Amino acid sequence: MTRSSYCFAIFLFILSVVIHLPSLVWCTSGGFSVELIHRDSPKSPLHDPNSTPSSRIRAAAQRSRSRAIYFRDAIRKAHLSSSAIPMDDASNFYSEITPNTFEYLMSFYLGTQSAPLFDPQSSSSYKTIPCNTDSCSILPQSSCDSSSQCYYQYGYGDKSIVEGILSTETIGFDSTSGRPVQIPTTLFGCTHQSNGTFDKNDAGLVGLGGGKLSLIRQLGSTIGNKFSYCMPSSTQTSANSQLNFGSNAVVSSSNAVTTPLISGSPDTFYFLNLEHISVAGKTVQGNIIIDSGTTLTLIDDNTLQSGESDVKSSINLPQVKDPNGVFNLCFDVSGTGASAQFPEITFEFSGGASVVLQQPNAFVEAEQNILCLAMISSGTIADSINIFGNIAQQNFHIGYDLATMQLTFAPTNCATT
Repeated sequence: MTRSSYCFAIFLFILSVVIHLPSLVWCTSGGFSVELIHRDSPKSPLHDPNSTPSSRIRAAAQRSRSRAIYFRDAIRKAHLSSSAIPMDDASNFYSEITPNTFEYLMSFYLGTQSAPLFDPQSSSSYKTIPCNTDSCSILPQSSCDSSSQCYYQYGYGDKSIVEGILSTETIGFDSTSGRPVQIPTTLFGCTHQSNGTFDKNDAGLVGLGGGKLSLIRQLGSTIGNKFSYCMPSSTQTSANSQLNFGSNAVVSSSNAVTTPLISGSPDTFYFLNLEHISVAGKTVQGNIIIDSGTTLTLIDDNTLQSGESDVKSSINLPQVKDPNGVFNLCFDVSGTGASAQFPEITFEFSGGASVVLQQPNAFVEAEQNILCLAMISSGTIADSINIFGNIAQQNFHIGYDLATMQLTFAPTNCATT
């Protein structure tokens, strides 16, 4: 275990963006954008120059499955906690999640000091939160420490543990316009003890979810309750993704479509009502989570099998096995060049929002000259957690308006925005 006066930051809860802590710059806030760095980008500290498209997609598939398990268990626990069925103490403490399942990184500043770790004693703007406050009571797991501070402790499925104090601090961003942004008195979890959930490459998690303590909810009216992102194709390694706040997050396009954000439990997740997938021609039961932190799209067995059957009948290419054993449906595109034809796959969300996935959003290169449908099974209908992953979201400007609970998609070349 590691314990010190230093801490790394957790803003509850997760849409899987990891933060780094460069030196602090002071400024005023407003509509702004920050750069997102994909974990496999040459700009990322996690970049492996020896990796291949095959090894990267294999690792991404494993992270997607781990994240789906976390979502499933979080939803189950939320339903149990709202019912009359008592929860077992051990299962309440541990969350089935594998650390480092994030996909994007961003720079982030805390307080009046420099990187790499945040030292509360070196910041004049740092304050702890008492345990008898509403903010402390919102935490799923909290208690009073010996100084009556709001203490939290979380365990993960790999038996790693984080412990710390709910606190407030000034947060800062370097915007893409070069104008620094500062927002004071923001709640965050200052973790003083951990056993390896985070490493030297990351300093914490920034939460973009819908929970009451997430960064987005705290910024609230400061950013007009709006944020958006635009992610280029993961194959465009030199292109930058952007995360936008406030007026910069408004999606204005003649071909934009809008669908309601559905209330769900836990409230940190963003649920959409998926009416059907046009290739499958099959109604999907239940909601789907949209998540930038999951690479692949996960669909229940029945719908996925129906969709695969329709895709197969639409593609006149030799079918081959995935050499990595990740995907069910793969094709040999050797010798076809740019002439290979793949069908559009349309996700029909409520409100008449048709999101059309072109080839780069629906197929990935599993190996040289082998393209696979970038969707995997989430299990049976009764046990599945459907997730609309980030490959499907690439080259869409996707805006979240939490005041009106609306989500907007606009096809965009994100590499040029």
